[in-house]
Amino acid sequence: MSAPIEALRNVPLLSGLEERDLEHLARQLHERRFPEGSEVTTEGATGAGFFVITEGNAEVTVGGEHRAALGPGDSFGEIALIDDGVRSASIVAATDLLCYGLTPWEFRPFVEEHPQVAWALLQTLARRARESQAHER
Repeated sequence: MSAPIEALRNVPLLSGLEERDLEHLARQLHERRFPEGSEVTTEGATGAGFFVITEGNAEVTVGGEHRAALGPGDSFGEIALIDDGVRSASIVAATDLLCYGLTPWEFRPFVEEHPQVAWALLQTLARRARESQAHER
């Protein structure tokens, strides 16, 4: 099995997809490498793309505060697949990072053919909105 397919299998957003659908989506992924210390996304900047990490670790910050550590199997950028807005967090490669990425213009036709992905995406976004509200209190 290829690394992109293995990576996609672990993304909660894509759980429930059949193997052939994962294979189809994996063919659209693009390999991206980020050296240690480089900024993958910048909070407040525009950016198009969803990423799943296959090697390495990254740090997530919001407003300069550490929020999470990411590693192999983790993904980020779901919101960027939906709108053209700004990034909600900064992500910095804590080590050399190997990711596979997908752009909104590649993802939208896939979601239109697989409505279960749209529902999973809504659930992910709702959970993140609740977490964000909890941090504000």
